[in-house]
Amino acid sequence: MLVAYDPIYAHPLPEGHRFPMVKYELIPAQLLREGVITDKQVHTPAPLDEATILLTHTPGYWYKLQHQTLSDKEQRRIGLPQSPALTLREIVICQGTIDCALHALNYGVGLNVAGGTHHAFADHGEGFCLLNDFAIASNYLLQQKLVKQVLVIDLDVHQGNGTAALFAGRPDVYTFSMHGAHNYPFHKEISDWDVPLPDGMNDSDYLRTLRDCLPVLINKVKPDFVFYLSGVDILQTDRYGKLKVTPQGCRERDELVFQTLKQHSIPCAVAMGGGYSTHIRDIVNAHCNTFRAAAEILG
Repeated sequence: MLVAYDPIYAHPLPEGHRFPMVKYELIPAQLLREGVITDKQVHTPAPLDEATILLTHTPGYWYKLQHQTLSDKEQRRIGLPQSPALTLREIVICQGTIDCALHALNYGVGLNVAGGTHHAFADHGEGFCLLNDFAIASNYLLQQKLVKQVLVIDLDVHQGNGTAALFAGRPDVYTFSMHGAHNYPFHKEISDWDVPLPDGMNDSDYLRTLRDCLPVLINKVKPDFVFYLSGVDILQTDRYGKLKVTPQGCRERDELVFQTLKQHSIPCAVAMGGGYSTHIRDIVNAHCNTFRAAAEILG
């Protein structure tokens, strides 16, 4: 199991924007302390190269990120003030997801401590996302002819609108998003399969819905690679999620995904996505459960 993480880029944001960004330091520290991972499994990504970025994003948008020329409106749409450090952090995250995918092709699974920037479109960012790491990594694998059919399983509470738009009409990448019906983004894009969830959904209903969907996905798409976005903003403690999933239910969700992938021998790259519970310990523990489940099921 490879764990992509770079402490240098954990906090490039102004102080007021750092919570819950501190989770990116606490997750690997907790996993190392528990012995779930070792130092040898922690990988430091390099910054992503421009050519790979341009497989997914427009030259004009990439120029703005490089030269810090985003307008005030564009920055408000992203929700973060532009800075060279933020752009650098984003391209490191994207390279980390590619590195996890390459590792997964050989060893089954790779997990990015960050990533899951599914609100980024080809020509703009939204919702704390500048570049779309799953889209970039998918296009890279396909361009290098390392895979033929990609499946994105997005279980963040927010719809993966950027990912859906980027792969609209693309038969080689199938987008699946199971998300809160009444949550951000309020204008939804059209994924290949969207499963909108009602407010207040509990463990049993959530897991039953996912359990019904996964076999259909695998049989229909027949993927040779999966990108899994394991957001923990589905938790009942999340400030914005509107669902009622417990920490145990969230862990069972991860176990269900990993068991399905193991059953079908499908390699998987995982990104953590969102999590906005009031107490950082709830966020970190739920994310760590994803790593624990991956270690136990996929090794």
